[in-house]
Amino acid sequence: MNIKVVRGNPTPEELAAALAVVRARAVAASSTTPGTPRTRDAWSDPSRIATHHVPQPSPTSWTRTYWPS
Repeated sequence: MNIKVVRGNPTPEELAAALAVVRARAVAASSTTPGTPRTRDAWSDPSRIATHHVPQPSPTSWTRTYWPS
């Protein structure tokens, strides 16, 4: 792997920190195989938002709608 600094003059510590981040991301990306599905976290789960059921349509469902005056 070749890394080239295009602009600026980083210190050795800054360059080492940047390289550590790049290497950690490369390891994380290679640890998952492309065919395996990713697990969903709780924030992306739609059932977290919809905690109650939406009322089903019925002959009197128009009475539960909002009509501005």
